[in-house]
Amino acid sequence: MPSQANTPLPPGHQLLNYRIERVLSSGGFSIVYLARDANEGPVAIKEYLPSAVALRTEGTAVCIDIPEHQSAFRHGLKCFFEEGRTLAKISHPNVVRVENFFRANETVYLVMQYVRGRTLQFHVQANRDEFTEPFMRRFFSNLLNGLREVHIHKLIHLDIKPANVYVNMDGTPVLLDFGAARLGLSDDKRLRPMYTQGFAAPEQYRHDAAVGPWTDIYSVGATMYSCLSGLPPLGADARVVGDKLMPASELGARRFSQHFLDIIDWCLELDPRRRPQSVFALQKALVEAQPRSNASTRSSLMKSLKNRLSK
Repeated sequence: MPSQANTPLPPGHQLLNYRIERVLSSGGFSIVYLARDANEGPVAIKEYLPSAVALRTEGTAVCIDIPEHQSAFRHGLKCFFEEGRTLAKISHPNVVRVENFFRANETVYLVMQYVRGRTLQFHVQANRDEFTEPFMRRFFSNLLNGLREVHIHKLIHLDIKPANVYVNMDGTPVLLDFGAARLGLSDDKRLRPMYTQGFAAPEQYRHDAAVGPWTDIYSVGATMYSCLSGLPPLGADARVVGDKLMPASELGARRFSQHFLDIIDWCLELDPRRRPQSVFALQKALVEAQPRSNASTRSSLMKSLKNRLSK
């Protein structure tokens, strides 16, 4: 079923103790709002509203016109709620903090820390040439610290991409916008699988394939690849038919060490069993044989990041 155009909640709308200010982002699965809490502090509120099965044209109520989509919506809603419950237990500087979650308007809302900064996607587009190997090794190792904490809590992210990695004001990466509930919604075989082209692992294109830490690791590899190329890698569905993806070892040969590029290609293996099987294994590879960093280069890049964030 094609996605529908859902109407967001209006500015000024009150959700419990939170007042909606504006839409931050909107996709086929959810709408994220900037809101204010009772103390006028900023928060991000994510609303479960999958446009493939639910529609809101006005007001606040969510409408499901097709009866057979009721079960899919409810199952996805349950996964979304459980995702919020799990994330609320995680307190880590590299994972967005969930402060509250509740039911309203026939759906579920997650109240999250509002992260000030820019997405990694913004930086890839704006200053990709300044991404040195020491910086990337350190940046992704820190990001993996957060992902490891997520995996410890038995949650798989399933939507890691540059747009879902925030770089806050001090340059720290923060992982946000988890996609586990998308998997729950996609359990209904009448609906299209939900994934991000280029960043989704091949097993995410199939209903019968097992997902696990190795699935997120593919997406981390695709995110690192996009930092090299400026674009997402070729979609895994196309790669399975005929793999025409230029390996990272060729793409970045003039700027990065063979060791680092081999790590990216390792993450992007189509066979899940040939990828790193855990975040720890990937982190270990990233910290091994690191080229000596140039302090002035590192300082220049961090200064550039902060300048761009302040604009």
